[in-house]
Amino acid sequence: MHQDLALDVQATAAAIRHDGRTDIDDLLLAFAERQRLAGRRILGLVMKHRDRGDGCRAAMVLIDIDTGDEYPVSQELGSGSASCSADPQGFARASQVLRSALDRNPDLVVCNRFGSLEAANGGFVAELLALLERGIPVLTVVAPAQFDAWQRFIGGAPLLPVDPDAWAAWLDAALLQRGRSAELPARIAPG
Repeated sequence: MHQDLALDVQATAAAIRHDGRTDIDDLLLAFAERQRLAGRRILGLVMKHRDRGDGCRAAMVLIDIDTGDEYPVSQELGSGSASCSADPQGFARASQVLRSALDRNPDLVVCNRFGSLEAANGGFVAELLALLERGIPVLTVVAPAQFDAWQRFIGGAPLLPVDPDAWAAWLDAALLQRGRSAELPARIAPG
């Protein structure tokens, strides 16, 4: 990781420790809405699971927080399948939401998960790195199986509890740090 990025990432990235006991996506969406009502520019993606009614796993759909646009990101594998149903092509289509955030200078970008695709250096890894390099705060969710991969990816970024007040405190600190870094002289890039 680039040294300057490593210094700033502690303030600009955080993941919520999620053990599956709460509907984290509804909490994230409500958190984003409260932040927007407070005047902050919040962009990104949250996950919704939709019952297919056919005995198969629920369909996974990413929702654009800003527009409400939906991006199906699961494959129908049949009721007996135990395989991962994530559709990499669906995630690729949804990645445009994160890429477009780069040009919109939001206060926060929510990324639905740092999951198995990201742990394998796929999924939204490129978009997350681009956002972090620009100093845009990123909040994501990570399951216990991916805690180590998250730390290897980002190094030193906090793992937050499932508590919207803790997320708000982190975001306040990240935005304060971002405001301060904008006032600092430009760093000299290593040669």
